[in-house]
Amino acid sequence: MTYLKLEVTMEKSVVLVIGFWLLLLGNGVQSHRQDKKHQSLPRDQPYRTGYHFQPPKNWMNDPNGPMYYKGVYHLFYQYNPYAAVWGNITWAHSISYDLVNWINLDIALSPGDPFDINGCWSGSTTFLSGEKPVILYTGSDTMNRQVQNLAEPKNLSDPLLREWVKSSHNPLMSPVDGIDPKNFRDPTTAWQGPDGLWRVLVGNEMDGHGRALLYRSQDFITWSQSKEPIHSSTRTGMWECPDFYPVSIDGKNGVETSSLDKFTKHVLKASFDNSDHYVLGNYTSVTDNFLVDTDFLDNDSDLRYDYGNFYASKTFFDSGKKRRILWGWILESDNTTDDVKKGWSGLQSIPRTILLSKTGKQLIQWPLEEIEKQHTIKVSFENKELKGGSVLEVSGITASQADVEVSFSLSSLKEAELMDSSWVDPKLLCSQKTASVRSNVGPFGILVLASKDLTEQTAIFFRVFRSEDNYVVLMCSDQSRSSVEEGPQKTIYGAFIDIDPLNEKISLRSLIDHSIVESFGGEGRACITARVYPKLAIDNQAYLYAFNNGTLDVNIPTLNAWSMKNAQIVSSTKRRKPNLN
Repeated sequence: MTYLKLEVTMEKSVVLVIGFWLLLLGNGVQSHRQDKKHQSLPRDQPYRTGYHFQPPKNWMNDPNGPMYYKGVYHLFYQYNPYAAVWGNITWAHSISYDLVNWINLDIALSPGDPFDINGCWSGSTTFLSGEKPVILYTGSDTMNRQVQNLAEPKNLSDPLLREWVKSSHNPLMSPVDGIDPKNFRDPTTAWQGPDGLWRVLVGNEMDGHGRALLYRSQDFITWSQSKEPIHSSTRTGMWECPDFYPVSIDGKNGVETSSLDKFTKHVLKASFDNSDHYVLGNYTSVTDNFLVDTDFLDNDSDLRYDYGNFYASKTFFDSGKKRRILWGWILESDNTTDDVKKGWSGLQSIPRTILLSKTGKQLIQWPLEEIEKQHTIKVSFENKELKGGSVLEVSGITASQADVEVSFSLSSLKEAELMDSSWVDPKLLCSQKTASVRSNVGPFGILVLASKDLTEQTAIFFRVFRSEDNYVVLMCSDQSRSSVEEGPQKTIYGAFIDIDPLNEKISLRSLIDHSIVESFGGEGRACITARVYPKLAIDNQAYLYAFNNGTLDVNIPTLNAWSMKNAQIVSSTKRRKPNLN
């Protein structure tokens, strides 16, 4: 991810680009290859990514307060400046013009005050009147209570917002009236109602049940808690990193968080059980009533952003391109010893756009269009027949760092396996019916980060089942053979996709980047992210295949695959560790 200079691609004037670079040069910008801190990492780094965001070294978790301000994208994130394990949590800060290439700035928020002495934890940004961005974040105070704090930019004329000042009014919200001080965190982006009051949600757990507490304020300083949470559930535990925002019912653009447009639904996301779950519903701004369509963990509904390794996500409204963008933390799946050895832990997902599906029953996610600027060498073919039990190599690209789009069509489904009524858990079903288990229609898909002899492989594939009145499409990500090493987790993930395989193609897009595979099935109707740590299939020893392990033939109408060039991520020479003393 390192180069000696940053190429900024944007639809802005040359004058602005030159001005931006003069500003950066004046403050000292240096690539990771020149950064002595980065050089202290071990030389052998087969799992470090090429085009995903990650800091030069150490621990990273939740994305915090992403925003677009005066032509610049900002990403804050939970970061330990001292080690590749959780602790000493700060808000690190990076900026970009295209959400792909980044400049790491100085840390924005560091522990040091009574209200955050034990950590500056997750939170969000909000634009107040006059387009003034502010940060609401959770601090762990001197008694290890979780409290909500405010920070403001020191200089609004600085588009990079390099310095932030904590409010003298902190903490703004404290755990009183029976709120568990250990489970009171992660304020959302605030929104403004028709009465002019600001609203914000804070994640909470009460009596073992997840809740999103609602607070209101006139001045963004003094907050009062609503008598009732905006929503709660008896089926879940603590709700971490809640998110609440509108999506357009029939539009192709994102919607600003405070929008009162009646042609919207609202999304409430909560992070629990190692996944990011969401519900859709109707929000009434006058009464702050949120009526969900189907609730969390309903028997017939398990809506998630991602059915794999993806957590503590955060969205923001990109006012420049009128879209809502999603970031997510991708955890490591090896162990702490391995993280310490390699000197880093944690990735951010490729930013995704979010829209409501045409049915209005779920969200659609897709990698943002800017990532396609990383495409280099391309290979493609059309109308390729995959016989039952066959494997087809896709050669000519760098398979360890690639973008693959493929579609599958089926001529007949009469012989599809009968769907058992007890098969309600897609993850369990994928674990029982791995890529090596044959049926009539499937498994078919792609093998990524595979060794030449297929000893190592990560299989992303589909199966089609027949029920009494329709067909069921199952998408799986099978890591069981991803590495010959015994240490890494090799969890198998799965999701059912709302596709009619009789009348539409089954599509798959996978972003492959050394130790991460982000897969989008059914044009973004189901997403599965996996972390893998191959021992054999690394760098130029990684291969890509299309495969069909079913008994019936499958057609590939189109397959396009690209090598991906590295993202360019540089660091300011002024970046420094905070003084925690």
